[in-house]
Amino acid sequence: MKKYGQHIIIWLVLAFLYLPILILTFYSFTGSAMIGSVREFSVKNYVTLFTEPELLEMMFGTLSLAIIVAVVSVLLGTAGAVGAFYSRKGIRRTIEIFNEVPVVNADVVTGFSICIFMIVLLHMDKDTYIPLVIAQTALCTPFVYLCVMPRLKMMDNSLYEAALDLGCDPVHALKKVVIPQIMPGIVSGFMTAVTLSLDDYFIATYLKPATFDTISTYVVNATRGAQTDIKTALWALSAVMFVAVVAVVAGANIRAGKEEGSVRV
Repeated sequence: MKKYGQHIIIWLVLAFLYLPILILTFYSFTGSAMIGSVREFSVKNYVTLFTEPELLEMMFGTLSLAIIVAVVSVLLGTAGAVGAFYSRKGIRRTIEIFNEVPVVNADVVTGFSICIFMIVLLHMDKDTYIPLVIAQTALCTPFVYLCVMPRLKMMDNSLYEAALDLGCDPVHALKKVVIPQIMPGIVSGFMTAVTLSLDDYFIATYLKPATFDTISTYVVNATRGAQTDIKTALWALSAVMFVAVVAVVAGANIRAGKEEGSVRV
């Protein structure tokens, strides 16, 4: 009975997490204007999603922002993790404490405080996109640090020391020895930063230019009076994003399984 109870709980949790997404995906292939009524099966939502200029501009702008933020966050987070790892224990612990604060802090607090600092005190122009990029980078960098640091602790540090003993300077030893060993953590940090940037709402609301919308801000605004075809096209966007995430996660797990199998052989 205990075993069956555990299975029931697992399936209930999975249903709670995935059933709403599957229902939304189902209705994205219908001509219904609202959840609960099925008129006919259709792909018009996907046609609208990939032909409507407003939606294409929103998706391209959001993805471009996410990639830029992720690249900058990976550079800063990886450099911070490597620097902290090779620092004295007290310095490393201090860096880790300061890195944990943005992670547990509420996004609304981070967004509002950065808005006050950059827009009110520094008088930065939001139309330059610089405040938005800086704010989202501040949000994502601590998570990149948390993805890279475990890989640094797991790697064989003797290889780095051996490279130095064999005449390699620290920079080349870092590039040739350390970076390849922590690359899975860097990739994980990059994907995490992309996801956080796509998901961010509060920071984008405070700091985005007036004529620019991310997916999150656009979806919220779309529920307040957008055209029906635009609203239902967002169902298709949700389905596309879900399938993309599943594909990336599945690919990463398959690749990790192959690498683990090759190492065992």
